[in-house]
Amino acid sequence: MNKAYKFRIYPNREQEVLLSKTFGCCRFLYNTMLSDKIREYQATGKMLKNTPAMYKKEYPFLKEVDSLALANVQLHLEKAYQNFFRKPAIGFPRYKSKHRNQDSYTTNVVNGNIVLADRKLKLPKLGIVRIRQHREIPEGYRLKSVTVSREPSGKYYASLLYEYDCSENQAAACNYETARILGIDYAMHGMTVFSDELDGVYPGYLRQAMEKLAREQRRLSHCQKGSCNYRRQKRKAALCHEKVRNQRKDYIHKLTRKIADTYDAVGVEDLDMKAMSRCLNFGKSVMDNSYGMFRDILTYKLEEQGKKLVKIDRFFPSSKRCCMCGNVKKELQLSERIYRCDCGNVMDRDKNAAINIREEARRMLTA
Repeated sequence: MNKAYKFRIYPNREQEVLLSKTFGCCRFLYNTMLSDKIREYQATGKMLKNTPAMYKKEYPFLKEVDSLALANVQLHLEKAYQNFFRKPAIGFPRYKSKHRNQDSYTTNVVNGNIVLADRKLKLPKLGIVRIRQHREIPEGYRLKSVTVSREPSGKYYASLLYEYDCSENQAAACNYETARILGIDYAMHGMTVFSDELDGVYPGYLRQAMEKLAREQRRLSHCQKGSCNYRRQKRKAALCHEKVRNQRKDYIHKLTRKIADTYDAVGVEDLDMKAMSRCLNFGKSVMDNSYGMFRDILTYKLEEQGKKLVKIDRFFPSSKRCCMCGNVKKELQLSERIYRCDCGNVMDRDKNAAINIREEARRMLTA
């Protein structure tokens, strides 16, 4: 399996200039190769097999940056084409914009050209860069590639991709009839409701920062574009958004680690979060909860320990079914937050749904 570790790096002035050149060259090469592919297909109806080496003679500045970074540009473009032909709904490859896309490039490990040692990272063309390595890399992990990125706030990060043998992390066979299984139901307020008494109520960091964000963005709208004040204020607004994003990730990582270490399996609903954000004016709340990110992070943390995450069909009547007697209500309004059954069961609607999700996950695992 592969696992990435993201660390902050601190390049000096000369390295920052070279990084900016590399970002620009990768974006320029991607757009040029895409334009040539489109022009060739319109003229002959055939796909052009172009490579970065074909452009270095015409554009000598491409030789100043890492050649492996340019090679990865070709791989990314080819993958975008494959995704489009495999599933046209994904969309045709788009040109990269300096203002819309994130500044980043990927380079690969070849003959020891990338080394991480003594809190320093050696990169091709860039040399040795200071790095804040806040966690140790386990022994036996093999470095494959590094992705260097620059955030809108001006901070630089390096994402190191490692390959490791996952057979050592596989858990023993589990009896799911008696195993500890957690059911998770999505909630608009608090993100999740658990079938067990587990602490986890999402604070809503975006809502907390809305006043400050509005103030910084209002000041940005009053600045003249391209001026020094505009760039300075744009960085302040980016720092506010970055803080919210980091707070959200920190909360999700801590919660998913606690769940993965405590339970043998987890059951969740297979919800379409994008469609849910477009209905009933819930867009900001759904996006702030980041329930999709929560599921993705929980999935890989469970897999690392040989555990399973079970996705329940979105049309499973988890909210309408009574967790005590199994009776299913024909109609249940969204405004009814307390579930009442004829058998005498009276409990929170989301809690009842979480218990039903847990039992359905247990049934699927034991089947």
